[in-house]
Amino acid sequence: MGITERSKKRVQLWKRAVVHFALCFVMGFFTGFAPTGKASIFARPAVFSSNISDHLSPRPVESPQQVAADVNRSLIAETPIVAMAAAPARPKERPENSRFISQKEEQQEEEKEPKLTPRRFIIIVTPTSTKNKFKSVLLRRLANTIRLVPQPLLWIVVEAKTESNGVSEALRKTGIMYRHLVFKENFTDTVAEMDHQRNIALKHIEQHKLSGIVHFAGLSNVYDLGFFDQLREIEVFGTWPMALLAANREKVIIEGPVCDSSQVIGWHLKKMKNQTDPRPPIHISSFAFNSSILWDPERWGRTSSLQSSSQNSIKFVKEVVLEDETKLKGIPPEDCSKIMLWSLRFHAAGGATTTKHQINQ
Repeated sequence: MGITERSKKRVQLWKRAVVHFALCFVMGFFTGFAPTGKASIFARPAVFSSNISDHLSPRPVESPQQVAADVNRSLIAETPIVAMAAAPARPKERPENSRFISQKEEQQEEEKEPKLTPRRFIIIVTPTSTKNKFKSVLLRRLANTIRLVPQPLLWIVVEAKTESNGVSEALRKTGIMYRHLVFKENFTDTVAEMDHQRNIALKHIEQHKLSGIVHFAGLSNVYDLGFFDQLREIEVFGTWPMALLAANREKVIIEGPVCDSSQVIGWHLKKMKNQTDPRPPIHISSFAFNSSILWDPERWGRTSSLQSSSQNSIKFVKEVVLEDETKLKGIPPEDCSKIMLWSLRFHAAGGATTTKHQINQ
């Protein structure tokens, strides 16, 4: 029994070996008929591995001389092509006078642009009288006018010291740059009081060296807004005619200069008590002056001794203004006879008109 089992196992092993051999023979036989031009699936891994090896394999380092030689060869080879391509797009040559033409165009553009000139500083001085019943109303009316004047501008208002602060409150609400000056002295003569207030304002201008054109604006004055533009054109001294109007009266009194263009050649005169006075009276609101005459008189050919000897600044200013008419500039320069300033007389409650000093405020 044991011998037969062993013989059977050997037969089975032989059978398996023959079957495997036959299968391998058949596969090899048919593989020989397959086309050899196409790469087989078994050859692809070898190609991939060869590519990887090419990338990963170290390359020889080129010397700088070799790199420069290669670049020069490439540039030499490409130069004819670039020259042929760039030849049609050659820009036109500019004429020799193009630089002068461009400069002329720039000058024309600069001439077209508006030149901005700084406005001259205006200093308006307004005295107030406690005897004027219309002081509050006239102050607000004048403030509404000054508010329309372009800056820069300073409004100096002078008044006697009182318990009421109505003037201060009115000035704060105007939105105008102002200075409120107060004095303690008492006066019975209103004309003297007005001159004292003007002297206080002039001392303030002199002390702080405020540089600008000074104009005395009374509460009863009525202005053409173009007047302030003309006021800024004054260099040293300026003057203009003004109209004096009275309520319930048909006549108008003209005071001020008579001009030929901007040159003063005479004065509008009313009846004068002293006919021998060589210098005509000038209304306080019909002239203006450069404030530097107060604190720098030598600049205008004046000696400081003349100013120091005078205790009345407003009197000194009037003397300087009327001293030489050739220094006066009539405004507006085109037509000095044009009225741009009016002074009004108001009736009191009893029907009587105000006195002369109220006109000169």
